[in-house]
Amino acid sequence: MASSLTKDPAGRGTPGAEGTFFGHPRGLATLFMTEMWERFSYYGMKALLTVYLLSGGPDAGKGSMDGGLAMDLATTTTIVAVYSAMVYLLAMPGGWLGDRVWGPRKTVAIAAVTIMSGHLVLALPGGQAPFFAGLALVAAGSGLLKANISTMVGHLYDGPEDPRRDGGFTIFYMGINAGAFFAPLAIGTVGQEVNWHLGFGLAAVGMAIGLAAFLAGSRTLSPRSDVAPKPLAAEERAAWLRKGLLWLAVAAVFYGAVGLSGHFTLNWAMIPLTVIGLVVPAGVLLRIKRDKELTTAEQSKMTGYIWFFVAAAVFWMIYDQGASTVQAFGSNDEKVAGSLLGFDFPTSWYQSLNPLFIMALAPVFAWLWLWLNRQGREPGTAVKFAMALVLIGVSFFFFLIPLGMAADGTLASPMWLVGIYFIQTVGELCLSPVGLSVTTKMAPAKYASQMMGVWFLAVTAGDSITGLLSNPAVGGFDLSGTGMVAVEATLAVLAGFAIYMYRKKVRALTGDVN
Repeated sequence: MASSLTKDPAGRGTPGAEGTFFGHPRGLATLFMTEMWERFSYYGMKALLTVYLLSGGPDAGKGSMDGGLAMDLATTTTIVAVYSAMVYLLAMPGGWLGDRVWGPRKTVAIAAVTIMSGHLVLALPGGQAPFFAGLALVAAGSGLLKANISTMVGHLYDGPEDPRRDGGFTIFYMGINAGAFFAPLAIGTVGQEVNWHLGFGLAAVGMAIGLAAFLAGSRTLSPRSDVAPKPLAAEERAAWLRKGLLWLAVAAVFYGAVGLSGHFTLNWAMIPLTVIGLVVPAGVLLRIKRDKELTTAEQSKMTGYIWFFVAAAVFWMIYDQGASTVQAFGSNDEKVAGSLLGFDFPTSWYQSLNPLFIMALAPVFAWLWLWLNRQGREPGTAVKFAMALVLIGVSFFFFLIPLGMAADGTLASPMWLVGIYFIQTVGELCLSPVGLSVTTKMAPAKYASQMMGVWFLAVTAGDSITGLLSNPAVGGFDLSGTGMVAVEATLAVLAGFAIYMYRKKVRALTGDVN
């Protein structure tokens, strides 16, 4: 794994001089292990989330385990959507804390402790109170970690021109998908087959291993990762602290009064969070777009970028239902067979399909785009986004087939769900890496470090729309019904065709960015 190790006189690693990990700085091994185990804990818990919420409830099927929260599907879908939205929303303040307060390395350490604590709280029995407290801690910790650990990978290399940089990120992202693949197989099996809370506890163990690897290998990281690049002045820090404590006090008084009056329900938290999940992305984009310091070319690119942002929000709105609506359908033993070729398996295993397909197909797509580029036929960004939207729509048209079979009383084969996840993964590979790339290319110079957080907000917006649609107190739509599935599929396909039809206009707005 590693070859000879050399150090600088201070004993701290410097990019390229502290040993190698597959030809890369030794610190990449530390970050690879940290991220792999963090993703193991995150996706393992997420694989249990829907089935745990439904267990014992009216939409769980006859064979579901006892001990869950026995919620209906609409509430479950809303909770999963709000949780996913908050993870990506909190990536922005997480990045801000790394840049202005603690520095990336300290922020990641705090994040890992927060995530581990969240899983430990989830492992406690006691119903809804520890569950939602644990979920909030995991979301907060994931937001802190998401932006900062990727920044630390970049710190290992000698600037953007280092020829090892892209390969390093590829290895790092393999760690993400390896952790995501094995998590449902381990945590899902323990949680569904043995005990829910033991499964959540296993997620805590995974994060603990990741934290230990991070602390043990921290000497191999770049010294830059210890430094907040734009630290707050003492006056700024005091002002932010006052504002934070003021808003915390307002929230505590308000929700304390609601609780003491006996009127508190989940919607007192979920509806404001979903509204925030829509207002913040819109506000951030509007603030950047209206900034008078941007050049005409930057303004034009931001107009084009908004097209991509809206398309991505529509994509993630449907895609993330793979962990809620689609997972719930697959977990209902009255609708989908719980075995394949005579082999019974926990339904949380469905969540291993996407990372499996990512690992198998990502190299193929990387080769395909390069080959098409050499032929002068590589699709532009707008066409790739259009393809992604059409594919995500097709995945839900495909979903209509097993839904129709179940409505007629026929047990659908698990292979139908395999097909849904496969189509969605192909769509993801057309949009997600391309979106990350175009975000860095189209970012105005003034907002270069913030735009990656803006891209994550597309996930927040999409999941917030799902939360509002499914919430019985707001939209009240049955997102697992054939009518809404067909509507969502049609919306995505039409949006894909709209992007394709207006691709020349979008291309003109983006200027020199293809």
